Amino acid sequence: MGLRWLWRHRASALLAALLIFLLLTLLATHSLQNNRTHELRPTSDRRSQRKAAEKHTPIPHQPAKHTPTARAERRRRAQVPVVFLKTHRTGSSTVQNILFRLGERESATFAFPHRTYQFNYPDRFRVAFVDELPEASSQFDLLCSHMRLDLPQVRKVMPENTVFITLLRDPIETFESVFRYHTSTVPAFLSARRAAASEGKPALKAFLDSPETFWDPKEPGNGLAKNPMSFDMGLNNQKWNGSWPEDLAQLEEAFHLVMIAEHFDESLVLLGALLGLEHEDLAYLRLNARAKNSVTELDENMRAKVRSWNVLDTLLYDFFAQVFWEKAGQFGLDRLKAEAEKLRESTERIRRRCVSRESVPPAELEDLLRPRQTESVTVVGFEVRGNLSLQDQGFCVRMMLPELQYHSHLYFKQYGRDMRAAPAD
Repeated sequence: MGLRWLWRHRASALLAALLIFLLLTLLATHSLQNNRTHELRPTSDRRSQRKAAEKHTPIPHQPAKHTPTARAERRRRAQVPVVFLKTHRTGSSTVQNILFRLGERESATFAFPHRTYQFNYPDRFRVAFVDELPEASSQFDLLCSHMRLDLPQVRKVMPENTVFITLLRDPIETFESVFRYHTSTVPAFLSARRAAASEGKPALKAFLDSPETFWDPKEPGNGLAKNPMSFDMGLNNQKWNGSWPEDLAQLEEAFHLVMIAEHFDESLVLLGALLGLEHEDLAYLRLNARAKNSVTELDENMRAKVRSWNVLDTLLYDFFAQVFWEKAGQFGLDRLKAEAEKLRESTERIRRRCVSRESVPPAELEDLLRPRQTESVTVVGFEVRGNLSLQDQGFCVRMMLPELQYHSHLYFKQYGRDMRAAPAD
Protein backbone atom coordinates (compact mmCIF):
# COMPACT_ATOMS: atom_id res chain seq x y z
CA MET A 1 0.00 0.00 0.00
CA GLY A 2 1.68 3.26 -1.12
CA LEU A 3 2.08 6.15 1.27
CA ARG A 4 0.22 8.48 -1.12
CA TRP A 5 -2.92 6.38 -0.61
CA LEU A 6 -2.62 6.92 3.12
CA TRP A 7 -3.13 10.66 3.05
CA ARG A 8 -5.37 11.23 -0.01
CA HIS A 9 -8.66 10.82 1.83
CA ARG A 10 -10.61 14.01 1.27
CA ALA A 11 -13.17 15.92 3.28
CA SER A 12 -15.99 13.64 2.17
CA ALA A 13 -14.47 10.84 4.24
CA LEU A 14 -13.66 12.97 7.28
CA LEU A 15 -16.66 12.07 9.42
CA ALA A 16 -16.37 8.36 8.80
CA ALA A 17 -12.65 8.39 9.51
CA LEU A 18 -13.19 10.30 12.72
CA LEU A 19 -15.86 7.88 13.97
CA ILE A 20 -13.64 4.91 13.14
CA PHE A 21 -10.73 6.56 14.95
CA LEU A 22 -12.75 7.14 18.10
CA LEU A 23 -14.04 3.57 18.09
CA LEU A 24 -10.57 2.11 17.58
CA THR A 25 -9.14 4.34 20.29
CA LEU A 26 -11.66 3.01 22.82
CA LEU A 27 -11.05 -0.60 21.81
CA ALA A 28 -7.26 -0.22 21.79
CA THR A 29 -6.84 1.38 25.21
CA HIS A 30 -3.87 -0.17 27.05
CA SER A 31 -2.95 -2.27 24.00
CA LEU A 32 0.53 -2.29 22.49
CA GLN A 33 1.05 0.82 20.39
CA ASN A 34 2.49 -1.07 17.46
CA ASN A 35 -0.81 -2.90 17.06
CA ARG A 36 -2.92 0.19 16.44
CA THR A 37 -3.03 3.13 14.05
CA HIS A 38 -3.26 6.78 14.96
CA GLU A 39 -4.91 9.61 13.09
CA LEU A 40 -2.68 12.33 11.70
CA ARG A 41 -4.29 15.46 10.39
CA PRO A 42 -2.13 18.02 8.59
CA THR A 43 -2.74 21.64 9.51
CA SER A 44 -1.19 24.57 7.66
CA ASP A 45 -1.31 28.36 7.66
CA ARG A 46 -4.13 29.04 5.20
CA ARG A 47 -2.93 32.59 4.61
CA SER A 48 0.46 31.61 3.21
CA GLN A 49 -0.08 28.08 1.94
CA ARG A 50 -2.70 26.60 -0.33
CA LYS A 51 -5.53 25.14 1.68
CA ALA A 52 -5.05 21.49 2.49
CA ALA A 53 -8.09 19.27 2.28
CA GLU A 54 -9.57 18.52 5.68
CA LYS A 55 -8.72 14.94 6.46
CA HIS A 56 -7.62 12.55 9.16
CA THR A 57 -5.01 10.30 7.65
CA PRO A 58 -4.02 7.04 9.31
CA ILE A 59 -0.29 6.58 9.72
CA PRO A 60 0.95 3.42 11.42
CA HIS A 61 2.63 3.85 14.76
CA GLN A 62 6.23 2.74 14.70
CA PRO A 63 7.61 0.59 17.53
CA ALA A 64 10.93 1.66 18.98
CA LYS A 65 12.39 -1.54 17.60
CA HIS A 66 10.75 -4.06 15.33
CA THR A 67 10.49 -6.77 17.97
CA PRO A 68 8.30 -6.71 21.10
CA THR A 69 11.19 -7.85 23.29
CA ALA A 70 13.51 -5.07 22.20
CA ARG A 71 10.70 -2.56 22.55
CA ALA A 72 10.00 -3.70 26.11
CA GLU A 73 13.68 -3.36 26.97
CA ARG A 74 13.72 0.24 25.69
CA ARG A 75 10.68 1.20 27.71
CA ARG A 76 12.64 0.57 30.92
CA ARG A 77 14.30 3.98 30.38
CA ALA A 78 13.71 6.29 33.31
CA GLN A 79 11.18 8.72 31.89
CA VAL A 80 11.92 12.12 33.39
CA PRO A 81 9.82 15.19 32.51
CA VAL A 82 11.46 17.55 30.01
CA VAL A 83 11.13 21.25 29.16
CA PHE A 84 12.72 22.23 25.86
CA LEU A 85 12.89 26.00 25.40
CA LYS A 86 12.38 26.23 21.64
CA THR A 87 14.44 29.19 20.45
CA HIS A 88 13.81 30.84 17.08
CA ARG A 89 15.82 29.83 14.01
CA THR A 90 18.47 27.83 15.82
CA GLY A 91 17.64 24.31 14.61
CA SER A 92 15.13 23.87 17.40
CA SER A 93 12.46 22.33 15.16
CA THR A 94 14.76 19.35 14.68
CA VAL A 95 15.19 18.88 18.43
CA GLN A 96 11.45 19.31 18.93
CA ASN A 97 10.82 16.52 16.41
CA ILE A 98 13.10 14.20 18.39
CA LEU A 99 11.12 14.97 21.54
CA PHE A 100 7.77 14.63 19.76
CA ARG A 101 8.77 11.15 18.60
CA LEU A 102 10.02 10.22 22.05
CA GLY A 103 6.89 11.50 23.75
CA GLU A 104 4.54 9.79 21.32
CA ARG A 105 6.33 6.46 21.64
CA GLU A 106 6.21 6.63 25.44
CA SER A 107 2.64 7.98 25.63
CA ALA A 108 3.85 11.12 27.37
CA THR A 109 1.45 13.91 28.32
CA PHE A 110 2.39 17.12 26.51
CA ALA A 111 1.96 20.58 27.99
CA PHE A 112 0.47 22.24 24.92
CA PRO A 113 -0.64 25.82 24.35
CA HIS A 114 -4.41 26.14 24.38
CA ARG A 115 -5.51 25.17 20.86
CA THR A 116 -2.55 26.81 19.18
CA TYR A 117 1.18 26.31 18.58
CA GLN A 118 2.82 28.91 20.80
CA PHE A 119 2.41 29.99 24.41
CA ASN A 120 1.00 33.42 23.56
CA TYR A 121 4.36 34.50 22.19
CA PRO A 122 5.89 37.12 22.58
CA ASP A 123 4.34 37.49 26.07
CA ARG A 124 6.22 35.92 28.93
CA PHE A 125 5.06 32.39 29.70
CA ARG A 126 2.11 32.08 32.08
CA VAL A 127 0.41 29.04 33.57
CA ALA A 128 -2.85 30.24 32.04
CA PHE A 129 -1.42 29.71 28.53
CA VAL A 130 -1.29 25.91 29.03
CA ASP A 131 -4.18 23.70 28.02
CA GLU A 132 -5.79 21.48 30.65
CA LEU A 133 -4.17 18.38 32.08
CA PRO A 134 -5.97 15.35 30.58
CA GLU A 135 -8.11 13.45 33.09
CA ALA A 136 -6.09 10.25 32.65
CA SER A 137 -2.78 12.01 33.41
CA SER A 138 -1.26 12.91 36.76
CA GLN A 139 1.33 15.35 35.40
CA PHE A 140 2.74 16.93 32.25
CA ASP A 141 5.79 15.11 30.88
CA LEU A 142 6.95 17.25 27.97
CA LEU A 143 6.80 20.97 27.17
CA CYS A 144 8.49 21.94 23.90
CA SER A 145 6.44 24.64 22.15
CA HIS A 146 7.60 28.20 21.50
CA MET A 147 7.47 30.53 24.50
CA ARG A 148 9.26 33.44 26.07
CA LEU A 149 10.72 31.94 29.21
CA ASP A 150 9.47 32.72 32.69
CA LEU A 151 11.11 30.12 34.92
CA PRO A 152 8.88 30.44 38.00
CA GLN A 153 5.75 30.10 35.87
CA VAL A 154 7.09 27.10 33.95
CA ARG A 155 7.98 25.39 37.22
CA LYS A 156 4.38 25.73 38.36
CA VAL A 157 3.32 23.63 35.37
CA MET A 158 6.01 20.94 35.36
CA PRO A 159 7.07 18.42 38.06
CA GLU A 160 9.96 19.19 40.39
CA ASN A 161 12.29 16.68 38.71
CA THR A 162 11.92 18.25 35.26
CA VAL A 163 14.99 18.43 33.04
CA PHE A 164 15.43 21.80 31.30
CA ILE A 165 17.19 21.98 27.93
CA THR A 166 17.52 24.50 25.12
CA LEU A 167 19.55 25.21 21.98
CA LEU A 168 21.67 28.24 21.04
CA ARG A 169 23.26 29.08 17.70
CA ASP A 170 25.96 31.45 16.52
CA PRO A 171 24.30 34.89 16.93
CA ILE A 172 25.25 36.08 13.45
CA GLU A 173 23.71 33.06 11.73
CA THR A 174 20.70 33.21 14.04
CA PHE A 175 19.94 36.86 13.33
CA GLU A 176 20.28 36.45 9.56
CA SER A 177 17.82 33.56 9.67
CA VAL A 178 15.42 35.37 12.03
CA PHE A 179 15.43 38.43 9.79
CA ARG A 180 14.80 36.51 6.58
CA TYR A 181 12.14 34.25 8.08
CA HIS A 182 10.29 37.01 9.95
CA THR A 183 10.71 39.94 7.56
CA SER A 184 6.95 40.21 7.12
CA THR A 185 5.92 39.69 10.74
CA VAL A 186 8.37 41.66 12.91
CA PRO A 187 7.46 45.38 12.63
CA ALA A 188 11.06 46.61 12.62
CA PHE A 189 11.98 44.21 9.82
CA LEU A 190 8.89 45.08 7.81
CA SER A 191 9.69 48.79 8.04
CA ALA A 192 13.22 48.10 6.84
CA ARG A 193 11.93 46.09 3.90
CA ARG A 194 9.68 48.94 2.82
CA ALA A 195 12.51 51.44 3.11
CA ALA A 196 14.86 49.13 1.23
CA ALA A 197 12.39 48.78 -1.62
CA SER A 198 12.39 52.53 -2.17
CA GLU A 199 16.19 52.67 -1.96
CA GLY A 200 16.79 49.65 -4.16
CA LYS A 201 18.90 47.63 -1.72
CA PRO A 202 18.45 44.43 0.30
CA ALA A 203 16.21 44.70 3.36
CA LEU A 204 18.78 43.25 5.76
CA LYS A 205 21.42 45.73 4.61
CA ALA A 206 18.97 48.61 5.05
CA PHE A 207 18.19 47.46 8.56
CA LEU A 208 21.82 46.97 9.60
CA ASP A 209 22.86 50.35 8.21
CA SER A 210 20.53 52.08 10.68
CA PRO A 211 18.73 49.62 13.00
CA GLU A 212 17.63 52.26 15.51
CA THR A 213 15.67 53.94 12.73
CA PHE A 214 13.35 50.95 12.43
CA TRP A 215 13.41 49.43 15.91
CA ASP A 216 10.89 50.59 18.50
CA PRO A 217 11.60 48.78 21.79
CA LYS A 218 8.09 49.57 23.03
CA GLU A 219 6.52 47.62 20.18
CA PRO A 220 5.69 44.11 21.56
CA GLY A 221 6.23 42.48 18.18
CA ASN A 222 9.85 43.64 18.01
CA GLY A 223 11.17 41.13 20.53
CA LEU A 224 13.03 39.18 17.84
CA ALA A 225 14.47 42.32 16.22
CA LYS A 226 17.39 42.56 18.66
CA ASN A 227 19.15 39.77 20.57
CA PRO A 228 16.41 37.23 19.72
CA MET A 229 17.90 34.36 21.73
CA SER A 230 18.18 36.55 24.83
CA PHE A 231 14.55 37.54 24.32
CA ASP A 232 13.43 33.90 24.11
CA MET A 233 15.42 33.10 27.26
CA GLY A 234 13.44 35.76 29.13
CA LEU A 235 16.37 38.16 29.48
CA ASN A 236 16.42 41.91 28.95
CA ASN A 237 17.29 41.95 25.24
CA GLN A 238 17.45 45.72 24.83
CA LYS A 239 20.65 46.60 26.66
CA TRP A 240 23.09 45.38 29.27
CA ASN A 241 22.09 46.00 32.85
CA GLY A 242 23.37 45.03 36.27
CA SER A 243 21.06 42.02 36.55
CA TRP A 244 22.61 40.17 33.61
CA PRO A 245 25.33 38.28 35.57
CA GLU A 246 22.78 37.08 38.10
CA ASP A 247 20.30 36.20 35.34
CA LEU A 248 22.92 34.12 33.53
CA ALA A 249 23.81 32.34 36.75
CA GLN A 250 20.14 31.49 37.33
CA LEU A 251 19.81 30.13 33.80
CA GLU A 252 22.96 28.05 34.20
CA GLU A 253 21.56 26.58 37.39
CA ALA A 254 18.13 25.92 35.86
CA PHE A 255 19.19 24.34 32.55
CA HIS A 256 20.65 20.87 32.69
CA LEU A 257 21.89 21.21 29.11
CA VAL A 258 22.23 24.13 26.71
CA MET A 259 23.00 22.60 23.33
CA ILE A 260 25.12 24.39 20.74
CA ALA A 261 23.92 24.23 17.13
CA GLU A 262 27.45 24.35 15.69
CA HIS A 263 28.13 21.11 17.59
CA PHE A 264 24.73 19.57 17.01
CA ASP A 265 25.69 15.90 17.04
CA GLU A 266 27.81 16.30 20.15
CA SER A 267 24.90 18.14 21.76
CA LEU A 268 22.56 15.26 20.98
CA VAL A 269 25.01 12.78 22.48
CA LEU A 270 24.95 14.75 25.73
CA LEU A 271 21.16 14.93 25.51
CA GLY A 272 21.02 11.17 25.04
CA ALA A 273 23.20 10.64 28.09
CA LEU A 274 20.99 12.97 30.10
CA LEU A 275 17.71 11.29 29.11
CA GLY A 276 18.88 7.71 28.58
CA LEU A 277 18.31 7.66 24.81
CA GLU A 278 19.85 5.51 22.11
CA HIS A 279 21.27 6.59 18.76
CA GLU A 280 18.10 5.66 16.89
CA ASP A 281 16.10 7.87 19.26
CA LEU A 282 18.40 10.78 18.43
CA ALA A 283 18.65 10.28 14.66
CA TYR A 284 17.26 13.26 12.81
CA LEU A 285 16.60 15.13 9.59
CA ARG A 286 17.19 18.88 9.54
CA LEU A 287 13.69 20.33 9.56
CA ASN A 288 12.36 23.79 8.70
CA ALA A 289 15.43 24.53 6.59
CA ARG A 290 15.39 27.28 3.98
CA ALA A 291 16.11 26.91 0.29
CA LYS A 292 19.55 28.21 -0.67
CA ASN A 293 18.06 31.25 -2.40
CA SER A 294 16.40 32.23 0.90
CA VAL A 295 19.73 32.60 2.71
CA THR A 296 21.57 35.94 2.69
CA GLU A 297 25.33 35.73 2.33
CA LEU A 298 26.90 38.20 4.75
CA ASP A 299 30.15 39.99 4.03
CA GLU A 300 32.50 40.91 6.87
CA ASN A 301 31.04 44.39 7.19
CA MET A 302 27.50 43.05 7.59
CA ARG A 303 28.67 40.38 10.01
CA ALA A 304 30.31 43.02 12.17
CA LYS A 305 27.09 45.05 12.19
CA VAL A 306 25.03 41.99 13.15
CA ARG A 307 27.45 41.23 15.97
CA SER A 308 27.33 44.82 17.23
CA TRP A 309 23.52 44.93 17.16
CA ASN A 310 23.24 41.57 18.93
CA VAL A 311 26.01 41.93 21.49
CA LEU A 312 23.91 40.43 24.29
CA ASP A 313 23.23 37.32 22.22
CA THR A 314 26.97 37.04 21.68
CA LEU A 315 27.50 37.22 25.43
CA LEU A 316 24.79 34.62 26.02
CA TYR A 317 26.16 32.28 23.37
CA ASP A 318 29.78 32.57 24.50
CA PHE A 319 28.80 31.97 28.13
CA PHE A 320 26.86 28.78 27.41
CA ALA A 321 29.38 27.56 24.84
CA GLN A 322 31.92 27.52 27.66
CA VAL A 323 29.44 25.69 29.91
CA PHE A 324 28.81 23.21 27.09
CA TRP A 325 32.49 22.32 26.74
CA GLU A 326 32.80 21.94 30.49
CA LYS A 327 30.02 19.34 30.34
CA ALA A 328 31.70 17.76 27.32
CA GLY A 329 34.92 17.48 29.31
CA GLN A 330 33.08 15.78 32.15
CA PHE A 331 31.57 13.35 29.64
CA GLY A 332 34.99 12.72 28.10
CA LEU A 333 36.08 14.37 24.85
CA ASP A 334 37.30 11.17 23.20
CA ARG A 335 34.13 9.38 24.23
CA LEU A 336 32.03 12.30 22.94
CA LYS A 337 33.80 12.24 19.59
CA ALA A 338 33.26 8.50 19.22
CA GLU A 339 29.59 8.66 20.22
CA ALA A 340 28.95 11.58 17.85
CA GLU A 341 30.41 9.56 15.00
CA LYS A 342 28.16 6.61 15.88
CA LEU A 343 25.16 8.96 15.90
CA ARG A 344 26.09 10.29 12.46
CA GLU A 345 26.35 6.74 11.14
CA SER A 346 22.94 5.85 12.60
CA THR A 347 21.41 9.02 11.19
CA GLU A 348 22.84 8.32 7.74
CA ARG A 349 21.49 4.75 7.75
CA ILE A 350 18.04 6.02 8.64
CA ARG A 351 18.24 8.82 6.08
CA ARG A 352 19.03 6.30 3.32
CA ARG A 353 16.18 4.11 4.53
CA CYS A 354 13.60 6.88 4.70
CA VAL A 355 14.39 9.67 2.25
CA SER A 356 13.93 9.52 -1.50
CA ARG A 357 14.53 13.26 -2.03
CA GLU A 358 15.63 16.11 0.22
CA SER A 359 15.49 19.91 -0.13
CA VAL A 360 12.23 19.38 -2.01
CA PRO A 361 10.40 22.59 -3.00
CA PRO A 362 7.06 23.01 -1.22
CA ALA A 363 5.02 22.81 -4.44
CA GLU A 364 6.29 19.26 -4.97
CA LEU A 365 5.40 18.01 -1.49
CA GLU A 366 2.24 16.36 -0.25
CA ASP A 367 0.20 18.45 2.18
CA LEU A 368 1.27 16.24 5.07
CA LEU A 369 4.98 16.88 4.53
CA ARG A 370 4.88 20.50 3.35
CA PRO A 371 6.46 22.90 5.87
CA ARG A 372 4.80 26.21 6.57
CA GLN A 373 5.95 28.92 4.19
CA THR A 374 6.38 32.65 4.80
CA GLU A 375 6.26 35.56 2.39
CA SER A 376 9.99 36.08 2.58
CA VAL A 377 11.50 32.58 2.46
CA THR A 378 11.01 29.18 0.87
CA VAL A 379 11.15 26.31 3.36
CA VAL A 380 12.03 22.95 1.84
CA GLY A 381 11.13 19.46 2.98
CA PHE A 382 11.62 15.75 2.38
CA GLU A 383 9.98 13.10 0.24
CA VAL A 384 9.56 9.70 1.84
CA ARG A 385 10.64 6.55 0.04
CA GLY A 386 8.02 4.31 -1.46
CA ASN A 387 7.59 0.57 -0.94
CA LEU A 388 8.20 0.78 2.81
CA SER A 389 6.53 -1.46 5.34
CA LEU A 390 3.80 0.14 7.42
CA GLN A 391 6.15 0.21 10.40
CA ASP A 392 8.87 1.96 8.41
CA GLN A 393 6.34 4.37 6.92
CA GLY A 394 5.23 5.39 10.38
CA PHE A 395 8.81 5.85 11.56
CA CYS A 396 10.05 7.67 8.46
CA VAL A 397 7.10 10.03 8.10
CA ARG A 398 7.50 11.12 11.70
CA MET A 399 11.19 11.83 11.11
CA MET A 400 10.33 14.37 8.40
CA LEU A 401 6.98 15.62 9.67
CA PRO A 402 6.88 19.44 9.86
CA GLU A 403 6.22 21.06 13.21
CA LEU A 404 2.65 22.20 12.61
CA GLN A 405 1.48 18.84 11.34
CA TYR A 406 3.12 16.86 14.13
CA HIS A 407 1.96 19.31 16.80
CA SER A 408 -1.59 19.15 15.47
CA HIS A 409 -1.52 15.35 15.38
CA LEU A 410 -0.30 15.02 18.96
CA TYR A 411 -2.78 17.60 20.21
CA PHE A 412 -5.67 15.78 18.53
CA LYS A 413 -4.43 12.47 19.90
CA GLN A 414 -4.19 13.88 23.45
CA TYR A 415 -7.40 15.91 23.57
CA GLY A 416 -9.60 14.43 20.84
CA ARG A 417 -10.19 17.85 19.28
CA ASP A 418 -8.64 19.92 16.53
CA MET A 419 -6.46 22.97 16.82
CA ARG A 420 -7.16 26.20 15.02
CA ALA A 421 -4.85 27.04 12.14
CA ALA A 422 -2.11 29.37 13.35
CA PRO A 423 1.56 29.91 12.49
CA ALA A 424 4.40 28.47 14.57
CA ASP A 425 7.30 30.59 13.44
